[in-house]
Amino acid sequence: MRFENYDCSAGCPVEATLELIGGKWKGIALFHLLSGTLRYNELKRKMGSVTQRMLTKQLRELESDGLVLREVFAVVPPRVEYRLSEKGKTLAPVLLALRDWGDKHTVHRKSKALA
Repeated sequence: MRFENYDCSAGCPVEATLELIGGKWKGIALFHLLSGTLRYNELKRKMGSVTQRMLTKQLRELESDGLVLREVFAVVPPRVEYRLSEKGKTLAPVLLALRDWGDKHTVHRKSKALA
């Protein structure tokens, strides 16, 4: 797993966490998976403008880091589901705190679809 061993200053745990969940789409994917298991297309729909390539890349990294579990069902068409691992579930307070901070300190724009 990436980012497991750091030998540096007191700020390293913050750096390590940001490396794991950093980027535009990882935090959003993790946030949506807090509600439970989602099929790939359900997750993509909830995330808006993410491309299939980028979402797949981000999910693979989250899986590689042990935060997300991927299950493939041998059906036609193939069905893939994602859910948080036990390690991923421990990020819930962090993700909810980020949401709460964003609610208090950012201006929310209406989506074009709602305007």
